[in-house]
Amino acid sequence: MARKRRNDWEFDDDNEEEAAPPPDCWLCGRPTGSEIVWHHPVPKSRGGRDTVPMHPICQRTIITHFTNSQLERFGMDAEGLKADETIAKFVAWVAKKEPDFNAPITKKKR
Repeated sequence: MARKRRNDWEFDDDNEEEAAPPPDCWLCGRPTGSEIVWHHPVPKSRGGRDTVPMHPICQRTIITHFTNSQLERFGMDAEGLKADETIAKFVAWVAKKEPDFNAPITKKKR
């Protein structure tokens, strides 16, 4: 049976650890905001196990622009993704935004 917390227990608040700073986004390098998405650079359907922290807008941009096969070829290489002209423009644009910035993503023209 689970223990219930008693209201009269004393806790030492001096031992609380300071909150760690938010991790940086894998794609754009900005600190993540209140919402962090743990993205698989190599899709799980292609055997990817590692995850990296990202902004939701950065993850949606990658998912919209690349197929799973393309993402598998890039692997953990964020610089390879940034070499793409569309992603490079996006990273330059989003670099000036606040960490919790969110906007709709335009679809890739096929």
